[in-house]
Amino acid sequence: MIRCFVSLACCVCLTFCALARQAEPAASPAQPAGQPASSASPAAGPPRVTLDVVVRDKSGNPVAGLRQEDFTILDSKQPQPIVSFQAVGGGSEHTGLEVILVIDALNTGFDRVSFARLQIEKFLRQDAGKLAWPVSIDFLTDAGLRVQNTPSRDGNAVISYLEQNPNGLRVSGRSQGFYGASDRAQLSLRSLGELAQIEEQRPGRKIVIWLSPGWALLTGPRVQLSHKDQESIFNTAVSLSTHLRQARIALYTVDPLGTDDAGRLRTFYYEQFLKGLTSAGKAQFANLALQVFAQQSGGRILNSDNDIAGEIESCIRDASAYYVLAYEAPAADGPNDYHSIEVKLNQPQLKAQTRTGYYDQPVRPRTP
Repeated sequence: MIRCFVSLACCVCLTFCALARQAEPAASPAQPAGQPASSASPAAGPPRVTLDVVVRDKSGNPVAGLRQEDFTILDSKQPQPIVSFQAVGGGSEHTGLEVILVIDALNTGFDRVSFARLQIEKFLRQDAGKLAWPVSIDFLTDAGLRVQNTPSRDGNAVISYLEQNPNGLRVSGRSQGFYGASDRAQLSLRSLGELAQIEEQRPGRKIVIWLSPGWALLTGPRVQLSHKDQESIFNTAVSLSTHLRQARIALYTVDPLGTDDAGRLRTFYYEQFLKGLTSAGKAQFANLALQVFAQQSGGRILNSDNDIAGEIESCIRDASAYYVLAYEAPAADGPNDYHSIEVKLNQPQLKAQTRTGYYDQPVRPRTP
């Protein structure tokens, strides 16, 4: 049995390796006027790190009205000067923010997908269908990711699109057991990478709400990884993290299983892997969990609640007030150098929610 798991680990890692090559960070597109750049060309000097920061009070409500001097940025525990600052108020038509709902029919049973769709409709019908920000719906199925390229602030129009895309049954050839779980994990990771690369070409901040219990963590005492396996997982983590950052995606997860999933191992086991992966030698499949990417991107993980519409609204409420901070990244010590990020407030009762780290590369010499 152990040999079977080891063989499977190698097969899965081949797919992760291909994903990492496919998702190599591309040159950032030119930024429209007024949009902060997520990174700079390596030939032009150190990259600029842009952070979308939600500040919460003790009740968990977003806080507006703060100034630049209220913030301190720590990069790998070292304070960094803030080179640009913008306070964004909710509801502004000029924020460039979009909301993307991903219905994950690959990792969720038919009944719970149907329930999630009803809850999405409930959310979209609020305020007579008038949405504060443009919303689109993407679908993840056995066939891969299907992207809606026309976000709308008309909730009724989004509902119409949802109704035109009925649920599909899961038909993976290996739909059961460890092999089926690995197949779904591979396709899920590939789809997350595709979405990040698509959104990387679009300006502005994106709130991506992935309705899913997440894919299998594929981690445990009977799953033994070689150094090559760990290198593949590490490269995939670097690539996906970089694309999510450059796309300015805050990833949120909403578990459509609700209370049916409360207390199960997968609802909290991911917490052991939330710290940034600093080297291949520490890599496990669970470092690529959906919930791990969500926390690290500056989003949140919501589970054990049947009010899916309310949870979606809670995620989007994070756009009601936030701050865009940028700073110049310190020099990287080597390839894929991991930098932790912490944002502190001068008011201890306030807490900042933003991405928790990024991977940097050494600066290439300027071309003569």
